[in-house]
Parts: sequence; structure tokens; C-alpha cells
Amino acid sequence: MTSFFGSVFWLLVTLGVLVTFHEFGHYWVARRCGVKVLRFSVGFGNAIWKRVGRDGTEYQIAAIPLGGYVKMLDAREGEVDPALRDQEFTGKSVWKRIAIVAAGPGFNLIFTLAAFWLMFMLGRPDVAPLVTAKPHSIAAEAGIQPGDRILSVDGQAVATWSDSMDAIANALLGRKPMPLTVRGSDGRSRQLVVPLNQLPPGQAVDQYLDQLGLQSMPPLALAATVMADQPAALAGMQGGDRLISVNGQPVSDFLAFGDLVQAQATKSPKLVIAVERAGRPLTLNVIARWASLEGQPLKWVIGVGPPMAEQVTVHYGPIKALGASLQTTWHNAAQTFSMLGNMLSGQASTRNLSGVIGIAQVANASASMGPAWFLQFLALVSLSLAILNLLPIPVLDGGHLLYYLVELIKGSPVSEQAMVVGQYIGLALLFTLMGLAFYNDIHRMLLS
Repeated sequence: MTSFFGSVFWLLVTLGVLVTFHEFGHYWVARRCGVKVLRFSVGFGNAIWKRVGRDGTEYQIAAIPLGGYVKMLDAREGEVDPALRDQEFTGKSVWKRIAIVAAGPGFNLIFTLAAFWLMFMLGRPDVAPLVTAKPHSIAAEAGIQPGDRILSVDGQAVATWSDSMDAIANALLGRKPMPLTVRGSDGRSRQLVVPLNQLPPGQAVDQYLDQLGLQSMPPLALAATVMADQPAALAGMQGGDRLISVNGQPVSDFLAFGDLVQAQATKSPKLVIAVERAGRPLTLNVIARWASLEGQPLKWVIGVGPPMAEQVTVHYGPIKALGASLQTTWHNAAQTFSMLGNMLSGQASTRNLSGVIGIAQVANASASMGPAWFLQFLALVSLSLAILNLLPIPVLDGGHLLYYLVELIKGSPVSEQAMVVGQYIGLALLFTLMGLAFYNDIHRMLLS
């Protein structure tokens, strides 16, 4: 329940901040263009709080927090007082109306840049992109070896695990051969090509990631923690011992060590584990137990924990952070358009869409990781809102911009009948999209 209430809370924070900023863009530009704003609402439905400002605008917070709106003086919605006719929306030039409508997505873009800038200024803690590959997986066939450090994905330089996985996830949507530059534990760089074209079409990214078989791994095969009163500790193992072999079979990394323990203990729980301590080899006789630790499934355990992954913090000064913010915004915008294009062409599955539930879960998870991670989440959602609102779908800002583009070309406004038809089409498309995203969220929850 804590996770549930945390997800709801951080979803409300996210929507409250981003919707307010979006609608403030419409409000601010409308006022600068001489349009009277009647209501500024965060949320839809009945007001749970409201007040009237000195400018005559009614400010309110409504009961349904899934959006917001700015209501302007508009002759299409009723009679306009002759004294206020010069403040009416449709009476303004088409360029002013374009500026007012585009201001919402524009302010979302400004928020994205500011959030990324603050994120880079604060410093985002992460781990190094050190990887290994599951046996017989696509990554293993491509030549990924234990301890490889990813340097670039499809030509994009990466320095952290999360950045490398974001780039890989985007490449998975296209299912094309993915160039990968890695540096092995021997210090040599290698160029690999991961054959993502072998993946079947129509699956979600998490399914593709599982088939890819790429895993994060600690830098060395060390026993970083040895639990007291467990088989390894009773046999004399100490934290920091380097794991060498299990029953004579060499250990390449900690993941391989765990697999060896399970395989060898299935034959006999009496294990001979060779370690190195302060440069000296030691042989320990460990008797594995069939047990469950910390609520995990039953398996052979000896009470050894993995070493800490190599920590990496992305942190810049004000000037460099601004450049990184611009570059990150541009890159994520390009990725978003690429994903939309892949979905429209059928290259990527619509299962990758997420709705309110998915956003709430990620909001809670990112908030728990610290301010820098939550700022990154806000920036990405704000950028998505900007792009979504610019799509040429009636009822969205992009639909209105399309009407004004037609008006510029033909020299007269789009007919009211055409606009009404467009509104119905837009609502149908929007509800279909929302329904699909909601279905995907529920489906992922049932499978998890």
C-alpha cells in the first residue's frame, strides 16, 4: 500500500507541476496578446478550490487532476460585451492565436530544458555500464564478454548504465542491427554489431530486453559481503575475498559464481571454493543450504553477496550543464519522434505505450532515487507532453495549429462545421490512445 500511495502522490505532483506550467504558457501569452482570460484551471470537473484575481480571472483547482485548461473570452461560446470585444480571442490575428496555442507546448519545452539543466547541476548518481551476457542470448552471440564496458550505442556515447539502456531500448524499437563499442577488461576497445533484426516483431521493449540478454555486472568477482552464521562465513570466507573457482571450475564474474554454486550444489551441497585473500590463495570447504533468504525463492545458498557496482555521477557546472541540457532534450525529442514513427509504420508495437498507471509507478520509483532522478523524469514527461500536444489531432494544441495553418493558406477561418467534425474525430483518437495505454498498464501489472 505504501507503494500505491507513493505512486498516487508523485503522480499528482507530476501532473500538478507540468499541467500548471503548460497552462501558464497559454495564459501568459494570451494576456500579452490582449486576450481576456476568464478561468485558469488545473484539473477538470468541479472546483475544490478557487478564487478570483485582481485581473478578473478565476483561478481554480478541480477534482479530476488529469489535465487543465485556460478559458478565454471567445465569441464562439456566447455573446461578447461590446466593451470587451477588443479582448476576444477569435478577433485577434491568426499569428497571435498561433502564439497563444503554441505557448503551452513551448512552456513544456522550456520546463524540460530547465529540469535537465538542474539535474546536471545537482549531479545524477548512477553506475558504470559494465555488462555481461546471458549464455546463448543475442548479446552473447554478438560477442559481449563479462566485464565489457559500453562506450557507445549506435554512435551515441554513453557513460552510465541508465544512459546505455535508454539508447539500447530505443534501438530495440527499430529492430535493426545495432553498432556497439565496448572496452574489455583487458583495456582494448572492440566494435560489435548486435543483430536486433533477429528479434520477432510486435513485442514490448521489456520482452526484447530479456531476449537481448544484456545484464549489468559488478566489476570484479569479489565476495563483497559475507553473511554471518551462513555456510560461507562458517567455512572462513571473508568480505572482499576474490572468488577463483567452485569445485575446480573457474569463476569469471559474480553472476557466473552464483550459477556455479547452484549447478554444483545440486550434485552435492559440499563445495570446494577457491578464493584469493591479500594475494594468497585459499581453499574453503563450504556446505550449501537449501533455503530462502529475505523472502526469495528456495535455492542453494551460502550467504555471499555481490560487490558494489562502480559508481558514476553525471555532474556539470552551470555552462556545461546548459549545453548538456540542450543536447539531451534534442536527443530525447528525436527518440520520441522515432518511436512514434516506428509505431505508425508497424516496426514497433503499441504495447510500449504507457498510461497514467505506468507514469505513476515510474514517478514513485524516480522520486525514491533522489531529486536528480525525479527532475529527469519530470523533464522526460514534460517533453512527451509537448510533443503529444503538437500532434495534428483536433482537441489537442496541434489540431488548433493545423486549423490556423489552413486559415493562413486559404485566407479565411476553417468552418465551424468542419471544426465540430474534427473535434469528434480528435476525441475518438484521443480516447482510443488513452484506452490502449491503460490496457497496456493493466496488462503489465498482471504479468509482473
